[in-house]
Amino acid sequence: MSYFKILGLEKEPFSTSPDPEFFYQSQEHKSALYRLRIAIELRRGLSLVLGDVGTGKTTLSRKLSQLLAEDPGLVMAMVLNPVYESEKQFLSDLSERFHIVVDSGNGSAPTLLDYMKSFEKFLFEQGVQQDKTVVLLIDESQKLSEPCMEILRTLLNYETNEYKILQLVLMGQMELLPRISRINNLWDRIAVKYFINPLEEDEVRELINFRLHKAGYVSREPLFDDAAVRAVYNHTQGYPRKIAMLCHDALEYTVMYNKRRVDRQVIHDLVQREMKAAQAFRYVSQAAG
Repeated sequence: MSYFKILGLEKEPFSTSPDPEFFYQSQEHKSALYRLRIAIELRRGLSLVLGDVGTGKTTLSRKLSQLLAEDPGLVMAMVLNPVYESEKQFLSDLSERFHIVVDSGNGSAPTLLDYMKSFEKFLFEQGVQQDKTVVLLIDESQKLSEPCMEILRTLLNYETNEYKILQLVLMGQMELLPRISRINNLWDRIAVKYFINPLEEDEVRELINFRLHKAGYVSREPLFDDAAVRAVYNHTQGYPRKIAMLCHDALEYTVMYNKRRVDRQVIHDLVQREMKAAQAFRYVSQAAG
């Protein structure tokens, strides 16, 4: 039997997979979603969401994708790992995601120019003639090469008198910021600039309770007492991914040692165990080096 079923849960509550169902919307995440949806609805062009590793950007992107998929007037593609060897490979992948037929016209393999012309035709057919909103959402955008960034800058040039034809949402780590600022005529085009910060202590409590509730926990007695929540916050500093990992270990610990709930001592023991494992790893690495 899975450990979470022993605790009266129906699902794993603290998986680190970006499941939109378990996406706790802090004030910052709610604000980010709201601003992104407004920018897309008004077809303002480029939106940028930045945050450190583990702040919930990928889950935010999945939630946004889920919400946008419900709109029949919208055409969307999502890229999760934008690593490409060339601009041509990048445009080829985007063409497949948007179901764009690219033809060189002479039977040979399409060139970069063929891809650009086909994508331009697609944008004007969908975004102008059919009046649909075309959205490209790219997660882990810091992985984009400079040539691919230039391709995106070019695609953002397509516009009518009223709106940008392509709605581009870039989500990435903070290292993306200086790269974008160095690209001519791109920084000033960003309609939404949003920086996601870690959670506050009360939001950590809300996240834990939210995920437990989504996993089927119905008891009035909390699984994490106040001291445990405070300890989780102090150790993770409010980073959602770290919170999920620590809380997962804490629930396993309670089952293993037949405890009724997670208290401060449980978190303390897990943190100490983590520190010892890290020290051992460093020792082995140094010895091997």
